[in-house]
Amino acid sequence: MKVLKFGGTSVGSVESILSLKRIVEGQQQKTIVVVSALGGITDKLISTSTMAVKGDERYKDEFGTIVKRHHDMIDAVITDKEKHDKLSDVTDSLLNELCSIYHGVFLIKDLSPKTLAAIVSYGERLSSHIVATLIEGAQWYDSREFIKTEFKHGKHLLDSELTNSLVRHTFRQIPHVALIPGFISTDKKSGEITNLGRGGSDYTASIVAAALDAEVLEIWTDVDGFMTADPRVIPSAYTITELSYVEAMELCNFGAKVIYPPTIYPVCVKNIPIKVKNTFNPEAPGTIIKDKIAGDSKPIKGISSIGGTTLITVTGLSMVGVIGVNRRIFTALADNGISVFLVSQASSENSTSIGVRDEDATMAVKVLNNEFAKEIETGAMYPMHAESGLATIAIVGENMKHTPGIAGKLFGTLGRSGISVIACAQGASETNISFVISSKYLRKSLNVLHDSFFLSEYKVLNLFICGTGTVGGNLIEQIRMQQNKLMDSQRLKLNVVGIMSSHKSVFCRDGIQLDKYKELLELSEESCTGHIRDEVTGMNIFNSVFVDCTASAEIAGLYQTFLEHNISVVAANKVAASNDYDSYIKLKDTAMRRGVKYLFETNVGAGLPIIGTINDLRNSGDRILKIEAVLSGTLNFIFNELSSEVPFSETVRRAKQQGYSEPDPRIDLSGKDVVRKLVILTREAGYKVEQDDVEKNLFIPQNMFDGTLEEFWQKLPALDAGFEDRRKVLETNGQRWRFVAKMDHGKTRVSLEAVNRHHPFYGLEGSNNIVLLTTERYKEYPMLIQGYGAGAEVTAAGVFANIMSIANI
Repeated sequence: MKVLKFGGTSVGSVESILSLKRIVEGQQQKTIVVVSALGGITDKLISTSTMAVKGDERYKDEFGTIVKRHHDMIDAVITDKEKHDKLSDVTDSLLNELCSIYHGVFLIKDLSPKTLAAIVSYGERLSSHIVATLIEGAQWYDSREFIKTEFKHGKHLLDSELTNSLVRHTFRQIPHVALIPGFISTDKKSGEITNLGRGGSDYTASIVAAALDAEVLEIWTDVDGFMTADPRVIPSAYTITELSYVEAMELCNFGAKVIYPPTIYPVCVKNIPIKVKNTFNPEAPGTIIKDKIAGDSKPIKGISSIGGTTLITVTGLSMVGVIGVNRRIFTALADNGISVFLVSQASSENSTSIGVRDEDATMAVKVLNNEFAKEIETGAMYPMHAESGLATIAIVGENMKHTPGIAGKLFGTLGRSGISVIACAQGASETNISFVISSKYLRKSLNVLHDSFFLSEYKVLNLFICGTGTVGGNLIEQIRMQQNKLMDSQRLKLNVVGIMSSHKSVFCRDGIQLDKYKELLELSEESCTGHIRDEVTGMNIFNSVFVDCTASAEIAGLYQTFLEHNISVVAANKVAASNDYDSYIKLKDTAMRRGVKYLFETNVGAGLPIIGTINDLRNSGDRILKIEAVLSGTLNFIFNELSSEVPFSETVRRAKQQGYSEPDPRIDLSGKDVVRKLVILTREAGYKVEQDDVEKNLFIPQNMFDGTLEEFWQKLPALDAGFEDRRKVLETNGQRWRFVAKMDHGKTRVSLEAVNRHHPFYGLEGSNNIVLLTTERYKEYPMLIQGYGAGAEVTAAGVFANIMSIANI
């Protein structure tokens, strides 16, 4: 024998109630079915009562909708005329009784708890008759006859012993299908109608299942089971296939509204499993709740949350070492019907923080201020401090007690995301770690924890890509091409949530379709630096990375703000790292302090691992003594292309056309780009240097840099003859030009140098870069790094590599 309970949504529509019929009639063994009121009817019954007691005649219209709702359901699902007419008579009789009660409430303008309990009982009484008539061969039972309560501590509480006895007596012989209205009960002494509270239909089903030693209790609802988190907040949340009784209870108590928490206890005592199933998707496996789960290795099972939290802090020196203070706190709150769901106490005993719902906060403060009025008056205690606008999150799992470091990982993950924990609590059983945060971080916290504890199918990295030119465009395409592969091979989802061009921007929390981003940008509104800043920080999204593929000083000026908001930064833009030294250090320090990353590998050498290698050497205890490098792929390309057939001006044009140079080649020819790169390498090597400290020996007259870009192109051929004369001399001497950057114990210099065929720089081809690192360990034979040092595709790949290094932390 099994017990099936169907909630309000399962009997709330024609579609769902017919699905209920198919599910029940498909059972092979004897079945007891417990049903709730039609979806929304309980709330309607209460709101109509409120209107009646206020003397508002519109209660009649509200009552009319209740009548219509039930008759419409009967007309839609009961097709047999005889059954239809008989059920309509029963329904009308119940509705007439209810109408009389409402009329009495309206006349005397009084609504006692006893009367309200009677009113709300009609929801289940009406729905259960409809379902009993719908299901072939079902026999209706009146739960008021065997679910008994007694009045204790101001509440109607279940009399378990009497109820169990009456249930067993009532169901000595169980029909194939027995139909019971949930939620309702009667007082064992007076016989007055009472109820089991919100969610009481779950409780009814559990009581019956436990009393009759059912094989299983099935809770049929509108979800596939318990989820790892709220799917409305975390789209990647999925159904938990198995939970222990303890885990299910913890999740229910902290906001997972799948089943009513008291439901678990009666069947837990009898070790009867609970199965949560979806009426609208009966083929789904659902969630099974039982005592022990074999082969369970996950440290946490799910994340639950309660919004609308207020934290009340009771504090004062008189609390230290005084016995009974906490008893007074909780007794005073309990006597006033205020529930506390979180307690955090300082080890010094001078303060206790309690979590209550926002709607209880004002009363709780008043009650506690009254309770400790004398102590507050003498200054031994302070008035209660209430902090609202908070949310409470709980991570739940029985295996946490067997897994060291869960709490450390929890708080480390939150800290790296810039989320402060205001209060926390963990019981000795270690099945639940609860903590309070600002409610504005609730979505971000749930997502980052779900991702961090491998509850998500994929680890997610949310990317904001600024710049859609040659580098940015290539990066977006590389990400698009690799997205599915990364999801399959590394369970990593690169979610591009923002794309910004020079004048337009588009943002989408759920991700932008990368094959359509150009069209989306065209349709978007004009953007600016301030708009970009506000959108990126305002999205407040977890695991986020700002990727700068521009050369803009204004965009680089946003890095500090992003890092302060725990957004990692990956920059192809050299402005920030080569700017004044204090700003550079501040960015590095902020990233370290906030637990995020500021990476700029492609600032030097495009995709070559130069900066990363320098950092690895230093982190391992080595010291960089000297750097010798050809760092401009553009200039190297120009001087390699230079020949008797190709004059200097033509090599510059080719560099521009093939994408090696900046849009304005004067930036490359002036040596500014190499100076910035040398400054960056020198700083990463551990030396303090500014751009003005670099000795510059340039090869282009200053007047070439004056005027417009068009004028520059017009003047450039005038240099061809001079370069050709000097080139012939180099060729005769077996030498080649290289624009060399040098750092020697912190002293820096850039210059055009002639190198012979024995020098490592001589054979450097195309746009390649080369770096020689002389260190305390690599002194006699310097370390050599060589390869492509320019080009949009290579640079984009280097940026991509930086992004992946953040993903793999």
